[in-house]
Amino acid sequence: MKFEKYPFEKLSELLKDIAPSCEFPPRVLTIGEPQFQTPSFIQEGLKKSTDLLKKYPKTAGEKYLKDAQLKFVKDRFGVKLKEDEIIPTFGTREVLFNFPQFLLFDLSNPKIAFTNPFYQIYEGAAKMCGADIIYLDLTKENDFKPDISDERLKEANLVILNFPNNPTASTMTLDELAKWVELALKYNFVLLNDECYSEIYSDEAQPSLLQASIKAGNKSFKNVLVINSISKRSSAPGLRSGFIAGDRSILKEYLKYRTYVGVAVPLPLQYAASLAWSDEEHVKKSREIYRENLRLASDILSIEKSRATFYVWLKVENDLEFTKKLYKEKNIKVLPGSFLGREGIGSAYVRIALVEDNKKTKEALTQIGNFIKERN
Repeated sequence: MKFEKYPFEKLSELLKDIAPSCEFPPRVLTIGEPQFQTPSFIQEGLKKSTDLLKKYPKTAGEKYLKDAQLKFVKDRFGVKLKEDEIIPTFGTREVLFNFPQFLLFDLSNPKIAFTNPFYQIYEGAAKMCGADIIYLDLTKENDFKPDISDERLKEANLVILNFPNNPTASTMTLDELAKWVELALKYNFVLLNDECYSEIYSDEAQPSLLQASIKAGNKSFKNVLVINSISKRSSAPGLRSGFIAGDRSILKEYLKYRTYVGVAVPLPLQYAASLAWSDEEHVKKSREIYRENLRLASDILSIEKSRATFYVWLKVENDLEFTKKLYKEKNIKVLPGSFLGREGIGSAYVRIALVEDNKKTKEALTQIGNFIKERN
């Protein structure tokens, strides 16, 4: 079995022989990791619950955590899930890797479709399953929204969407998501939306596939699942708290599978995470920072403002050359789009992660803007 190198490893190799300019401080705009302190009330909750380390955690998660997540879904999306329609998870990366293995285990020639460019764990999961990959290419021509023929969809067993999207920052409307629900029912494939960026948006709150399922008349969420986490929402990637929600018949068997995988979340982490899921005020504060960062990017780089996520998908002539020269001349690291896509998708873009405070972000974007002007 051969896995692709992760994008950040490829970036290190790309830049290893380049000496960056000493004229500017180093700026790393590559990884989608919020560079803010996890809110103090979450940290205090973790510190106060260390006595729970003496107990084994349950794979199904503690009731207080599940209740907090159910409340989040209800308050944020207006969807009232039943208890067997959600499973707390150890973040979402583990779900994206092991859920396809669970779902497709008994199939002889499984096929997974997912957006391209993509979060690389989708590809890793497909390889682990021995599944053929169907790319849902996101291009400027289709407004960075998945476009595929019905004939190809008939072949798919699992379709993974990711909206709001990493890395293109594109979004889908409730009606557009509802059409995908209809396709999942028509062709009987499982549809999963990775919604980890749902809480980071510029102006309008972004819809969930759960809402779209109800709009499509699929109130039982047949064939429909979503995942979400607090990593971006609460600046707490180290808490590893997420959930998968939707079709109860799938989740019932998936929970059994999870008892063998060993992904139970330590109890202190569950307690602290329950506090994070229950609070919205800290999310509003960080959202304002990201909103201003996206506005700065729009103004300084003369581009359309991203509607969601904290990414800029910047059009360039050659992603590798742009990345190398920007690092050499301005000491700024960005991520080449071709490291995130396949079959040529992304090679004319770089991803810029705006995860610093407004001051640092403005300084970095100004230097990128100057770099672009100097080359024109």
